Amino acid sequence: MSYAIIEAGGTQLRVEPGRFYDINRLEGEPETAYVIDKVLLINHDSAVTVGQPLVAGATVEGEILSHRRGRKVIVYKMRPKKKTRKKRGHRQELTRLLIKSISLNGEALASVSAEQLAKPIPKAVDAGDED
Repeated sequence: MSYAIIEAGGTQLRVEPGRFYDINRLEGEPETAYVIDKVLLINHDSAVTVGQPLVAGATVEGEILSHRRGRKVIVYKMRPKKKTRKKRGHRQELTRLLIKSISLNGEALASVSAEQLAKPIPKAVDAGDED
């Protein structure tokens, strides 16, 4: 299993080919390619390459699937006995990014084929849905 730790959207996250991730809003149109060159670590067949701070020549290729908004977060501030209340909401702007391949010095270490991407994603089962 190959994976990489990247920096994108102001956060660091572990990514694997064939999976999609919701990260902070990226510039780009949906269904376009997106290349991330801020790769901090690559693990491929138990061989770990660590950058200081970045791995030289490493890239992660992906595709922007869509732009979306996260769940609403309610911020409620109140001072007791003062009749002061403040209620505000926030929804984070997100980008859903599908990771297609991890490359080092132009050689694809791990990638996903077109037929693997065409497979339907299994539906997650919640523990609370049991009858």
